[in-house]
Amino acid sequence: MERNDAPEASWREAYAARLDADVRTFIEETEACYPPDAADLTVERQRTVYDAMARTFAVGRPVGIVTNDTFVDAGSHTVPVRVYDREDTTPQACVVFYHGGGFVVGGLESHDDVCAEICAATRCRVVSVDYRLSPEHVHPAAFDDALDAYDWVGRTSGLPLVLCGDSAGGNLAAAVAHAKRGSSREPAGQVLIYPSLGFEMEGRSYREHANAPMLTMDDLLFYREIRSGNGDRSGEPTFAPLADGNLAGLPPTFVASAEFDPLASDGERYCQGIREAGGRAIWFEDVGLVHGHLRARHRTVRAGESFARVIAAIGAFAAGEWPYAKPV
Repeated sequence: MERNDAPEASWREAYAARLDADVRTFIEETEACYPPDAADLTVERQRTVYDAMARTFAVGRPVGIVTNDTFVDAGSHTVPVRVYDREDTTPQACVVFYHGGGFVVGGLESHDDVCAEICAATRCRVVSVDYRLSPEHVHPAAFDDALDAYDWVGRTSGLPLVLCGDSAGGNLAAAVAHAKRGSSREPAGQVLIYPSLGFEMEGRSYREHANAPMLTMDDLLFYREIRSGNGDRSGEPTFAPLADGNLAGLPPTFVASAEFDPLASDGERYCQGIREAGGRAIWFEDVGLVHGHLRARHRTVRAGESFARVIAAIGAFAAGEWPYAKPV
């Protein structure tokens, strides 16, 4: 699709004064690896630069984390997964994690340190899922893999299950939560990090932050079209969980959105809808942060505080608790 290159070039004029110096530095370091016009590159090149960017920000695994790479049998193919455990403890629950990357880039390596830190901080086993990517595999391939991996974890583990994912991975985690509600292995909770949840791209943040640093409306339209194969998926909750007309019966939900992110309204609408349907959900808008700030958790105070809230929510859901005194 044709893209407008002007917004990416001008984000500093619109946002520089609203961002902390360390967040601005993080954005600039990210763009040095993964340029704002990356969606104009070939898919192969996008994956190469994304993986290089992930390596730039990687901090390694905490001491005492062991991993096992294996495969989920999905019938016609296998889904690679990486299992993380702490050497010194028996896990209290299992986190099924889906990585971000617009359904086009990312994999087990791009979020390896994130998963290892979740495992270390929560006393949970973590299973990271390497679902199939677009454009080679359009919807519902990624969702099918996400669900198959969740079911595999459910069959092979007697532990409570917590869903987690960032960006595109947050979309998949939510879609799996919708698919598994009411089942014998429904999740104990879901923790979504700046997730993409809608199809129509409606809400305040889409208007106010259409040209935000790190993610723009142009990017979102590109990812939507490439994942859908240019088809109309507007009514499918497996593609856009906000399309589900029934948000009742979903697990306890924590959503962390970034203030300067067009996707922020998705998290707000989703949590509001769950609460209106009688469920428990909290939406936390991380002030002064941008999409993708998970990689800045060791570089900026704000991102580190955001990650600490994510860890706390995962730990609470794993223990069958609510992370706050009351639903907010």
